[in-house]
Amino acid sequence: MPHMIWKGAISFGLVHVPVQLYPATQSEKVGFNLLDKRSMDPIGYKQINKNTGKEVTRDNIVRGFEYEKGKYVVMTDAEIRAANPESTQTVDILAFVDAPEISFLSLDTPYYLAPDRKGEKVYALLRDALKDTGKVGIASVVLHNKQHLAALIPVGPALALNTLRWGDEVRDFSEFKFPDEDTKKAGVSPKELEMAKRLIDDMSDTWDPTKYHDTFRDDIIALVEKKVKEGKVAEVMKVEEGGERKASADILDLSELLKRSLKKGGTTRRGSKTAPSAADDTTDDSGEETARPARKTARRKRA
Repeated sequence: MPHMIWKGAISFGLVHVPVQLYPATQSEKVGFNLLDKRSMDPIGYKQINKNTGKEVTRDNIVRGFEYEKGKYVVMTDAEIRAANPESTQTVDILAFVDAPEISFLSLDTPYYLAPDRKGEKVYALLRDALKDTGKVGIASVVLHNKQHLAALIPVGPALALNTLRWGDEVRDFSEFKFPDEDTKKAGVSPKELEMAKRLIDDMSDTWDPTKYHDTFRDDIIALVEKKVKEGKVAEVMKVEEGGERKASADILDLSELLKRSLKKGGTTRRGSKTAPSAADDTTDDSGEETARPARKTARRKRA
């Protein structure tokens, strides 16, 4: 069961639907820690002045808004906090629109809304009414001290809340050069269009996300499992003053690593469960690229 983000209510008219908000997705991306190859120590994150190349202490770091190229307005943490919208713990419905009117380009992050405090009946009422009318609710909601526009969408037995990008966050078509929407002006013949439609029809299928896999991730996890079985694992070791790793830090037998772990009273931890935000490998504040391998057999040894 995922961790609940908050509990509140959906509000439309005088109707309030008590709900709990949960993330609807989980990251399954493959990532790698940055390590010192001499000792297997994680590589940390340093804050560097981009002009001088020198490290900057935290006391000398401020937040600035670039209003012109190279010109900034410095803002304090208190000023930024004062500008944050107040969290109301409600999903305030602003309007209902036909579902096809919302472009895929506007969709951002999905969440599940689960009924709370014996609100199952009114929850089902809103869900089924949206299904029958083909509508979705356009709502305002504050998540993590940030105001969002969102779509309330019936999905199977659930109500999903999908945050939306603001209008000015989606680039306008005019910024790009696309073929004319008039088929003839685009140079497409009726025969070519008919053949394309037949090909699409031949390849049409029902949507089943379980049919598709991240083959890169599968290959990496398989390789990790193979190396673990062969004992090709490494642990953090001290580096000699001369810069070379101690002889005992060479690739070790798996049973030897287990013995050392037992002597230290440590436990074997599973692979990292940290989820990156939207679609690529991410680096956290410690400078480590993070990922969440799903297979429980893929393990990382740490001293």
